[in-house]
Amino acid sequence: MRRVLIATGGSLVMVLIAVVALWPVYVRPRTDDPRVADAILVLGGAHDGREQLGLRLAAQGYAPRVLISNPYDHSPMVNRICHGGYSFDVICFDPSPRTTLGEGRELARLGADWDRVIVVTFTPHISRARYILGKCWAGELLFTDPEPQLSPVRWAWDYAYQSAGFVKAWFADC
Repeated sequence: MRRVLIATGGSLVMVLIAVVALWPVYVRPRTDDPRVADAILVLGGAHDGREQLGLRLAAQGYAPRVLISNPYDHSPMVNRICHGGYSFDVICFDPSPRTTLGEGRELARLGADWDRVIVVTFTPHISRARYILGKCWAGELLFTDPEPQLSPVRWAWDYAYQSAGFVKAWFADC
């Protein structure tokens, strides 16, 4: 019984240390105020307001084009965005692979002559996306997010998922 209590207590302490250590990475990552850029890149993922934020920033004059990562087979919302009439360019692409790495490769291809890009994703993904996109593209990356409300279960999932993604990204070349 005592061993079980010690093991449980030790496990709880390890989890607490991980949560505290990774808090600035996943919960409070560095974000940037938008500035005029060559493009706005909206990374794929949950439709949590990121597409609307990217379009709003372009409408406010922060960039002449919005790149929409479209790894979805049938998303009515993304299809509407990709075929909508805007006062700025909307470029939709299917990343290869359908991951942040594929999005970084597409940024490198499309943005070879650009200096600054605003990247829109969700809070727990910012640090990992900054790392991966920075490996693929040498320009200045400004990150912002729609600040979605995530449940404790979703936060726990993202701690694990993003950590595994960091390990995978460490070994991947752009």
